[in-house]
Amino acid sequence: MSPGAPGSNTPLREWTGPLTQELVLRPGDFGLGQVPARLAPDATTTLVCGFCSTGCGLKVHLKQGEAVNLTADTLYPVNLGMACPKGWEALTPLAAPDRGTTPLLRGPGGLPRPVGWEEALREFTTRMKGIQAAHGPHSIAFLSTGQICTEEMALLGSLFKFGMGGLHCDSNTRQCMATAHVAYKQSFGFDAPPFTYTDFEESDVLVFIGANPCIAHPILWQRVQRNPHQPEIIVVDPRKTETAMAATRHHAILPKSDLVLLYGLAHLLIRNGWIDPGFIARSTTGFEELSRFVEPFTPECVSAATGLTREALLDFATAIHRGRRVSFWWTMGVNQSHEATRTAQAIINLALITGNIGRPGTGANSITGQCNAMGSRLYANVTSLLGGHDFSNPDHRARVAGVLGVPAERIPSEPSWSYDQIIDGIDAGTIKGLWVIATNSSHSWVHQGGFNRLLGKLDFLVVQDLYPTTETARRAHLYLPGAGWGEKEGTLINSERRLGLVKKVSRAPGLALADFHIFRLVAESWGCGGMFRRWQSPEAAFQVLKELSRGRPCDISGIRDYRMIEEWGGIQWPLPEGSPLVAPGAEADARTHRRLFADGTFYHADGRARLLFDPPRSVPEPPDAEFPLVLLTGRGTSAQWHTGSRTNKSSILRGLAPTECYLEISPADARTLGVGPNTQVQVSSRRGSLVATALVTSVVQPGQVFLPMHYPEVNQLTHPGFDPHSRQPSYKHCAVRVEAIAR
Repeated sequence: MSPGAPGSNTPLREWTGPLTQELVLRPGDFGLGQVPARLAPDATTTLVCGFCSTGCGLKVHLKQGEAVNLTADTLYPVNLGMACPKGWEALTPLAAPDRGTTPLLRGPGGLPRPVGWEEALREFTTRMKGIQAAHGPHSIAFLSTGQICTEEMALLGSLFKFGMGGLHCDSNTRQCMATAHVAYKQSFGFDAPPFTYTDFEESDVLVFIGANPCIAHPILWQRVQRNPHQPEIIVVDPRKTETAMAATRHHAILPKSDLVLLYGLAHLLIRNGWIDPGFIARSTTGFEELSRFVEPFTPECVSAATGLTREALLDFATAIHRGRRVSFWWTMGVNQSHEATRTAQAIINLALITGNIGRPGTGANSITGQCNAMGSRLYANVTSLLGGHDFSNPDHRARVAGVLGVPAERIPSEPSWSYDQIIDGIDAGTIKGLWVIATNSSHSWVHQGGFNRLLGKLDFLVVQDLYPTTETARRAHLYLPGAGWGEKEGTLINSERRLGLVKKVSRAPGLALADFHIFRLVAESWGCGGMFRRWQSPEAAFQVLKELSRGRPCDISGIRDYRMIEEWGGIQWPLPEGSPLVAPGAEADARTHRRLFADGTFYHADGRARLLFDPPRSVPEPPDAEFPLVLLTGRGTSAQWHTGSRTNKSSILRGLAPTECYLEISPADARTLGVGPNTQVQVSSRRGSLVATALVTSVVQPGQVFLPMHYPEVNQLTHPGFDPHSRQPSYKHCAVRVEAIAR
């Protein structure tokens, strides 16, 4: 096979010329030109941040029609004038010198050459249709993101499934929030995080499980610090995180013993009568079964499994019992596990049996990761049909078809494969064409080396991103330059279900286009553009999504337009048409802070929540004599985000985080292995090895080590284990060895 032939994966990093090129702009091209005319040339406007799921409000200041700087919005109900380092630097990645400015097509010798959109779209359509003709309609797939706008996600999913005839697609939300989605859906009847951020300030007991908001969600941690009730803050985490250091108590459990711990707490609460029988009887099913199930999880059993003392377990249960308003919070330490869904549901069970849900300062609350993972869960049309509908329900398919005006037979009756199943499909030769949008899988996917080897089996790899320099884009046959946050319009949905507005405050460089407009161009090139005539703009698409949501738990039909979202400081779903934002007699801020389940009614047909459980399972890869240490991974600093494709563009953010990969190791293990502070070590698993700088610290316990996830080499080590319900990867546990590198 010649280097530039279909299926060739000569990495683009071998290209020594420029990866971007300024081309002449054509008037009327999608997304090009100045910021919208409704913004004065020297105005200040507001929009929500596009990094994490907190969804902070930012004020962007324009000069001669271009964004020049920004400040935190003091009036926005999410952040109240605060911003983390990423938010302050949100504009900087847009001006990076390696921004993609034109499509790039791999040519002879495996080198990319700049092409115009017409040629790029022709190549995309010809190659993808050719693959379908040779291997069947489901031989192409896409992997998308939680980073683009809701309207873009919905258009992409609809284009791919209803227009292009594809089926298998997923997003990188699978890596962070699939567990919460499945856990809520099974327990509550719908994927419905019940809380509002005011609950951080209204709890008298806050329990954080596998969560480090000090670093991962610093503005939310600031909300905790505003709590006037002198709350008890309990952190469950094997590592002494920054949040654990600030807590009133830290339970440093053994890695992946959290499910046993949660069942043990349920045992103590039930045994001691520290539950809410009235709420259980009115609003749940399965309590008797749960009571019998947790009987064996005695303090002795749980102490042996978790490493906590019996006294610590009793104190933990007592704190939950004494709290009038107890809130439970979790993030990736729970979601990224081999038994993640049942662990999340064990947290939900605690909230339900104690009646800590639906009231201020309570809830079983999953803090989302990416800025629009919630939008992805509801509207990406991936594993759930648009608006939280079900692909397997014929009534749902008929309704979606009617709203969209597409033939009902175009709507699949089955969900797509999940991320890992798509990758298995590449390995099996079932998937031959892959479209990757706004995600960097070559860096972020578990067992990275295996994933990157499989990319070589593809006939055609298309990457659509801000930068042609990401690890994934450098492997592409075709690169499509996307516009970033601040260069387009749309909505994002944050952790507390709040829709926030993104605006175009800067021009995308060269021929880069908003993802929404790229998808429209693909639809026209494919020949299915007529199917999406109503989707003329993001705001027009939003009106379609409103109609799709009508009558669903995520109903947003009462949101008039983008201006209403801006005027009200974002709006939480649900807001059905005709419902007031402020109920009669409600507190003054009820229009901006609304929680779910205040009436004790859930989304299952009988109105009751389900108490769900399963026996704990052993970790897929326990440590042994060859690989004696447990590797933990997670967020490094508040200045870093995911694979660093944006945060690394800022000299300020780079200065706030170590530039090279580092390993946290306990003093005891460092002595045993002959590892000194700031020395080089080799860290190896059964899948690969890397070199890191040793940080000797008591933050990690003996027998455990920690690597921040942001460095490109880390996922060479991680183990490809998956939760059976959510199909989410288990990034947080694998077996490694550490060896000192001789000087």
